[in-house]
Amino acid sequence: MGRMRNFGLIALGAVAGVLVSLNFQAVADRVARGPLPVEELRAFTEVFGAIKQNYVEPVEDKKLITEAINGMLSGLDPHSAYLDAEAFKELQVGTQGQFGGLGIEVGMEDGFVKVISPIEDTPAFRAGIKPGDLIIRLDDTPVKGMTLADAVKRMRGKPKTQITLTISRKGEPQPIVVTLTRAVIKVQSVKSKVIEPGYGWVRVSQFQESTTEHLVRHVANLYKQGPLKGLVLDLRNDPGGLLYGAVAISSAFLPDNALVVSTDGRTEDAKKKFHATPDDYQRGMRDDVLRGFPAAAKSVPMVVLVNGGSASASEIVAGALQDHKRATVIGTQTFGKGSVQTIMPLGNQTAIKLTTARYYTPSGRSIQAKGITPDIIVEEPGQSPAARVREADLERHLENEAAAEEAKKTPPRARTSPPAPAAGELPKPIELGSKDDFQLAQALNFLKGAPVQGQPSKAVADNKSGS
Repeated sequence: MGRMRNFGLIALGAVAGVLVSLNFQAVADRVARGPLPVEELRAFTEVFGAIKQNYVEPVEDKKLITEAINGMLSGLDPHSAYLDAEAFKELQVGTQGQFGGLGIEVGMEDGFVKVISPIEDTPAFRAGIKPGDLIIRLDDTPVKGMTLADAVKRMRGKPKTQITLTISRKGEPQPIVVTLTRAVIKVQSVKSKVIEPGYGWVRVSQFQESTTEHLVRHVANLYKQGPLKGLVLDLRNDPGGLLYGAVAISSAFLPDNALVVSTDGRTEDAKKKFHATPDDYQRGMRDDVLRGFPAAAKSVPMVVLVNGGSASASEIVAGALQDHKRATVIGTQTFGKGSVQTIMPLGNQTAIKLTTARYYTPSGRSIQAKGITPDIIVEEPGQSPAARVREADLERHLENEAAAEEAKKTPPRARTSPPAPAAGELPKPIELGSKDDFQLAQALNFLKGAPVQGQPSKAVADNKSGS
């Protein structure tokens, strides 16, 4: 038997240039060691020796072994990876909500970098980068053959420096070339406003270390402006972040000790349940971070907005509030990132990120490769459902073994949608929370008891036609 200290559950898809998060929670892992695969190890040593002796150029032992480790991990699933010293450091810094880069969440698909979601108010977002875009070149270097870590490293850089992305976009006959200027990305993880008297909107764009504290302040400020008849929790394009943040934000709206999420894997340490209790979201802090949360917000009528960019931690929150019937979920199917990654430092300032478990909602639904199905589906104007990449589209993704059986048990959902955009149309990004936000308007209609419309307002249609 061997013992290794593991650090960190991550509730996040792969994030590049961009955004990665780490939750330092120490867990232990005991691995049962079987007999060594002698034939396979002999083949490995033979290949190693052949490369050392015959490759056209000399290759350092360190490079060969590092690439072998990379291959072992990247061949498992889209989220397991080897982290060199620089990548490991960036992973830890990412939870601070400030980093240098472009502002896009990405994954790998067919050897290319595929955009999952641009982050609001970043160079990538302002340039019009879209979910589903396939990045095929970084400057003059083809992406094919790069690891995700290599692509991340190239997209990161000093603020005010430039990088040119060549993008393949579905429906466009020619590649799109766009030059972006890197910036210090400061993610404001919580925003809020009163949409109209009595109705509040709170947006969580990422689960950072301080997100729960910010949520408490924002919701308290909404109540200072008057009692609320309804609240919209907006998790669209939220790629996830820290697990304990997802548990805390769920706990803010759920009864004490309600089950928020569970994990299940091969080891005992991978089998966990997280409840709406300070012990499961405080991470050792003395004061309850939810102490100042308005009591009225525990029972206010509530809608959770989601879309295909809502991943991992945001899916945990949406699933918990949906299962406990605390909120109605409106929007489109979420990303489906329902696996747990554990960070295992290797002792030389490097680490591996290894998938060790799956996430399950309180009712036992697996999030993996399926996501959260909204109670009411309202499509995003100008966004083709086929263009949105999800976990199930990624190569080597973990399967959801119960998906077929769950589909039989799931009742039909109400469905509304705006008109599809004209062929070749590239709509401008709509600011979430603005008067042109069609999905938010439908959420407000729902809270007010008005019909949820299947057509966008004239303002949205005008914005779309002018794009």
